[in-house]
Amino acid sequence: MKNLITGGAGFIGSHLAEYLIKAGEKVSIIDNLSTGNMNNIKNLKNNSRFKYYIDTIMNEKLMRRLIKDCDVIYHLAAAVGVKYIIDNPLDSIQTNVRGTEIVLDLANTYGKKKIVLASTSEIYGKDRANHKVFEENDDRVLGSTYITRWSYSSTKALDEFLALAYYREKKLPVVIARFFNTIGPRQAGRYGMVVPRFVKQALLNQPITVYGDGRQSRCFTYISDAVKAIVLLARCKGAVGEIFNIGSTSNILIVELARKIKKMINSKSKIIFVPYEKAYEKGFEDMRHRIPNINKLKHYIGFKPEVPLDEMLKKIIEAFEK
Repeated sequence: MKNLITGGAGFIGSHLAEYLIKAGEKVSIIDNLSTGNMNNIKNLKNNSRFKYYIDTIMNEKLMRRLIKDCDVIYHLAAAVGVKYIIDNPLDSIQTNVRGTEIVLDLANTYGKKKIVLASTSEIYGKDRANHKVFEENDDRVLGSTYITRWSYSSTKALDEFLALAYYREKKLPVVIARFFNTIGPRQAGRYGMVVPRFVKQALLNQPITVYGDGRQSRCFTYISDAVKAIVLLARCKGAVGEIFNIGSTSNILIVELARKIKKMINSKSKIIFVPYEKAYEKGFEDMRHRIPNINKLKHYIGFKPEVPLDEMLKKIIEAFEK
C-alpha cells in the first residue's frame, strides 16, 4: 500500500508515518514545516519505503504527482493550535480551505483515491447548557467573527462540507476524523497545546501557566491510540462518507492536570492563573467541557482507548527529559 500523508512532519503525521512504515507499507509525506519539524521524521529519512517533500500542499503540480502515485491519502496538513491560528489568521484560513480543496479535487481526478480527512473537536464550538458530551451529528454553536479562534472551527467545518460534497456528488471515498486533544511525544507547546507547555514549564521550574480559572476540563488521547484509529478507519469500507470522534471519555480539570504534572516531575514550579485575554486576544472564549461520544467509533472499528492519562504523561515527560 502506498500512503500519502499531508502534514507528515507534524506531531500526528510523523507518528502515523512510523506506524505505516513498521507495518511494511510505503509512505510519502509533504510538509511546509510551518508547525512540523524535521526532527520528527529523522528516524525515517533513510528508509527505502519513505519519501519526504518539504513543500506546501498549495503546490498543485507537486500534489498532482504525489496523489497520482498513492493509494490512500491521510490529509492532516492544516494550521493547528489556538495561538498559531490567532497569530496567523489569513494563512490559517487559506491553508485549511484552499489546501483541502486541492487535495479533494486531485484525489477525485486521479482514480478517486481514499481520503482520511483530519478534523477537530473545535467543530462543536461554544458551551451550551447541560451539554458536555458531543456526538458527531450535534449542532454547532459559534461565536462572533470578530473572535479569531472561531475561524479555525469554521474552516474545518468547510473542509468537512467539501469532503462530504465530493462523497455525495462524485462518490469520492472520504472518511472524516474529529480529533479530541491528542497528546504525546513531539507535540509542541508553543502553539497553545497545554500538556507540552505544562511539562516544559515544570521541568524548568518555571511558573506553570493555567489560562482562565483552570476549571475547564478536557479528555486526552494518546497518540498511539489516535493513529491506530485513523488507520483502521482508512481500512474500514463502511466508514466511507461518515464522521467519527476520536478521543477518550475520561476528563480532567486543567488545574488538576497542572498539579498532576507538577507532582510527577517533583517540580518547584508555582501554578499561576493567566486571563485568556492576556494569553491570546481580547474577547477570547474557551469551552468549559468537551467530552466526545465515541460509540460510533467503537461500533465501526471496535475502538477503545488503551493508554491511561498517567502513562501518557509519563511517556511525554520522559521524552522531554531526553
